[in-house]
Amino acid sequence: MARDRWYKLLGLFCAAFLCFNFPLLNLFSKGRFVGGAPLLFFYLFLAWAVLIFLTMRIAGSNDKAKP
Repeated sequence: MARDRWYKLLGLFCAAFLCFNFPLLNLFSKGRFVGGAPLLFFYLFLAWAVLIFLTMRIAGSNDKAKP
């Protein structure tokens, strides 16, 4: 099952690469503001938090329950 975890982390890396690449970042950098802060900041921090959470879930998951 370690190979499955490796494939999930590799897929997450590819998703992160796409999330922080030019086309998506350009969508959020159009000068819109939310609460006085640019929308791009909210996108970056939210995407970063989601990636950290998913990495934690994938890397910390165990196949067998600990006694």
